[in-house]
Amino acid sequence: MKTTHLRSRLMLTALMCCVAGFSALLPHVASANDLGIGSKAPALNIEHWVQDGNGFFKPVTEFEKDKVYVVEFWATWCGPCIQSMPHLADLQNRYRGDGVQIISVSDESLDEVKDLLGKKNENVGKTFAEVTAAYSLTTDPDRSVYKDYMTAAKQQGIPTAFVVGKTGRVEWIGHPMDMDGPLAAVVEGKWDRDAFAKEMVAEQKMQESMQRLSMLASTGKFAEAIALAEAQGKEATTDASKQRWMEIKYSLKLSAGSLDDDSLAFFRNRIKNLKSDPLALARFGYSLYGQAQQGVDIKPLLANVMAAMEEVAKDADPQMRPLMFNTLAMLASESGDLKKAIASQQAAIDATDDERQKKRLMVMLDEFKQKAGDGSAGDGTEK
Repeated sequence: MKTTHLRSRLMLTALMCCVAGFSALLPHVASANDLGIGSKAPALNIEHWVQDGNGFFKPVTEFEKDKVYVVEFWATWCGPCIQSMPHLADLQNRYRGDGVQIISVSDESLDEVKDLLGKKNENVGKTFAEVTAAYSLTTDPDRSVYKDYMTAAKQQGIPTAFVVGKTGRVEWIGHPMDMDGPLAAVVEGKWDRDAFAKEMVAEQKMQESMQRLSMLASTGKFAEAIALAEAQGKEATTDASKQRWMEIKYSLKLSAGSLDDDSLAFFRNRIKNLKSDPLALARFGYSLYGQAQQGVDIKPLLANVMAAMEEVAKDADPQMRPLMFNTLAMLASESGDLKKAIASQQAAIDATDDERQKKRLMVMLDEFKQKAGDGSAGDGTEK
């Protein structure tokens, strides 16, 4: 009974994260009093224009016909916003001569924004002023623009970008890192706004189903939750939705301890495909280890994911290797092969030059060695 409750809480957490993600970034078709796909974009009343593309851009109030604008909301404290800055600069440079202006809007004080611009972005070796110089960086402390866009569109998370098309209508809403395709289509006049709006309706329906599903999972009713996911997958009208429901169904089966042949084939194929994305593979491995800590039997997948991680870790980017080897060590420990766990954890330590990271990794290495010293070490063979 205790294991069932643990699984239920784990599954509820994962599903509610999905629901929250959909809710925070889900564009919607506008009603009379809000902002959505196809709405006329509100005029901008921004208080401080801090960066202007090195003099290339002028402050904007009304949107000009035949020009394309990106109105993106950010904050100095927002990690994903900071990570998006180089990408926004690249996009602005790419479309500088095509009538595209990217306008990033914070709601913080001018001093807070200027303070950030004076600091160095260690990831790119430049100051934030240099990183954001290509586009229009602004701040609007009275939050009027935030209310006209974020609040009106029921968006709760940042960064969020609004693409305003050549007719002054909102064409797309979403995370700026996902904006490349839609922005290119809008610029080229190939964007299908109506099709996108229909996709968003389907996403809203999916969100409602996810809420029902999370309620079932939270009470340990995995059979009903799996049946609901299967039904939703059959009703899905897009390949993306079908794929998402299929992933949810198999994740539920894993959490329920119901890994049949079909489920194993799905996860093994997924592991094979993830070898092209070391970070995604590491995240999957870490998630699998987390499931094991909640009492889920992951042994049927351990050999597959460990073999994939061993193969990928050797040639992974140096910054990825500590994570890859550390995750491999945890999985090896779960399999009972403490010799491999110790060797992999030592490889993680050797792969990093960060002394603080080394100390954190050493703690787990000591744990593995203590288990091995207690006679718990094995070679992964079941007895």
